[in-house]
Amino acid sequence: MANIFLGRYAADIQGSFVVFLIGMRINRLWRVPDWWSVAVAMAPMLRELYKHPEKGFLGAELFFSFSNRAPMIVQYWKTFDDLDRFARNQDDPHLPAWRDFNRKAARTGSVGIWHETYLVAAGRYEAVYGNMPRFGLAKAAGHVTATSRGETARTRLGGESKPAVEITY
Repeated sequence: MANIFLGRYAADIQGSFVVFLIGMRINRLWRVPDWWSVAVAMAPMLRELYKHPEKGFLGAELFFSFSNRAPMIVQYWKTFDDLDRFARNQDDPHLPAWRDFNRKAARTGSVGIWHETYLVAAGRYEAVYGNMPRFGLAKAAGHVTATSRGETARTRLGGESKPAVEITY
């Protein structure tokens, strides 16, 4: 069981970073051969990335939308160049999976794929966790008490504000 940190915590990361969302959608459930190879392709990529942090990968969280038949992974990277290098490197597992998708499944429409990339400038992020295990950006980067970064979301983003509710942690 994950260690729960009672109280309020925040993510702490120095400098800019990248948030990369990637996912797939199963459009035709009965066409298992079309979408199965897409579904299982991410595990080897994540294993490789966790094994080699020098590639610039910081961490990830997996989510699944049952109503949309769509797994999604939120990834954190040091730089866009690191992410792009991994995506295009012939020695890494992404490029073969990308080619396989285009060769086998792209034309059938049985499975959809998507990604979104966000370049986050230094200090232009905010993340808070209450009574949670290390999670998300705080798991991929630093995990500090929320008050060490400011009492409110606005102060953690560099502004000024007073708490809207009494903090009872």
